[in-house]
Amino acid sequence: MSDDPRVLDGAIAPERNTRLFGHEDTTRFLADAYRSGHMHHALLLEGPKGIGKATLAFRLANHILSHPEADTAPTVISDPDPESTVTHQIGTGASHSLLHLARPIDPKTGRVRTAITVDEVRRAGRFYEQTSGTGNWRIVIVDPADDLNRSAANAILKILEEPPRRSLFILVSHAAGRLLPTIRSRCMTINMHPLSDSDVLSALSNLGLERTEDPDTLGRTAASSAGSLSTALLLLRYGGLDIIDAFEQIVSRGADGPVEATHKLGDMLSARDRDEAYAFFKDHAVGWISQQAIVDARAGHHHGADRWANLALEIGRDLDTADIYNLDRKQAVLSVFSSIFQLQAA
Repeated sequence: MSDDPRVLDGAIAPERNTRLFGHEDTTRFLADAYRSGHMHHALLLEGPKGIGKATLAFRLANHILSHPEADTAPTVISDPDPESTVTHQIGTGASHSLLHLARPIDPKTGRVRTAITVDEVRRAGRFYEQTSGTGNWRIVIVDPADDLNRSAANAILKILEEPPRRSLFILVSHAAGRLLPTIRSRCMTINMHPLSDSDVLSALSNLGLERTEDPDTLGRTAASSAGSLSTALLLLRYGGLDIIDAFEQIVSRGADGPVEATHKLGDMLSARDRDEAYAFFKDHAVGWISQQAIVDARAGHHHGADRWANLALEIGRDLDTADIYNLDRKQAVLSVFSSIFQLQAA
């Protein structure tokens, strides 16, 4: 487990995680690509959040650093050996051959900053310069690359244009559409897919949660997780299941329903130390609205589908703006339901 605020309660930080569930075909492809000497210098691991992309990135890095000569590397990428020096160095951030770029933590507030800045990317430039004479592999993992601000993205691009010898860039992306097209064009994109319910349950068991949660709750969690372990943890550890229940109750009652439930949910999500729960609500709200668009489209109600799709975009932008300007979270929650009610009544 981790005290890092970037890691969910109950989770294992990707650099310390020795287990990966699912993605057997992707893992096999990467093992073959490395052994054959055809590994691209920059990989873009793309897929939904919480499915194991960062864990796979560190797993691949461990494999390469443990077997630096590609032609003698194993044909499979095995679980990292927790007793090995490479695994220990990666897990503690002490490896001289691996650099992990993520949103930094503000030392004054202890909170995670909103973006990966150009100063962070400059660390990658210095990292390559300091290790250029060793002849060893140099690996940079950016997790997630979606968090690069504009200046940082341009700085990454310059490195990708002239990659050093025996270097590997691994970019993790939950929404690769946010990346500069020029960055995408210089990477080999590897699409990764949501986990199966059984893989989610196995991952939760690996975290020891089968000892603290009843089977029915775990089953519902896996079914509601959309194949994402991070979503499953939000459901179990951050009140996500209760948020879903409250959300469904409020929208089913509509604008004429009692307002107490809406205000109660708003109060809960705007309380201190509920950042993850609020983020879950935002994702769930936008996802729910998007699903209404899909339902209408499948039923041939194209006008309704367009209106729901536009509302999903509008709500997403409004919630992002509220975060940027630190606006009142309760009001943001109330506005989401007000917009839904207006469209339901139309």
